[in-house]
Amino acid sequence: QVQLVESGGDSVKPGGSLRLACEVSGAIDTINCVSWFRQSAGKEREGVARVDDDGTQTYRSSVKGRFTVSKDAARNTLYLQMDNLRPEDTAMYYCAARKSGTCYILRPDAKNYYNYWGQGTQVTVSS
Repeated sequence: QVQLVESGGDSVKPGGSLRLACEVSGAIDTINCVSWFRQSAGKEREGVARVDDDGTQTYRSSVKGRFTVSKDAARNTLYLQMDNLRPEDTAMYYCAARKSGTCYILRPDAKNYYNYWGQGTQVTVSS
């Protein structure tokens, strides 16, 4: 089993910044990747960002240039630095792990390919 625990969510004003963290533990050797997702009220869960082992970063277009994904392999932790936050970024943010295969985040059904999920951390952007 793999456990994922997110932290760092908060309420901020538009233009503010937050740094989310996802700590991974358990059978880490059995997973291929960990990615960030989010889900806002009344919407489907969508992929936000991932970083591959070679450092390649992938983002959904709406966060590109404002969010930065990184990882600390020694701490088994994935981060999401979110700058210039907008009200439309308000959502529950999740990290998810996939055991094998392509680490989709941009496909509409990307969430269906992941095997393990954290409990989420709430981000609210409001004036």
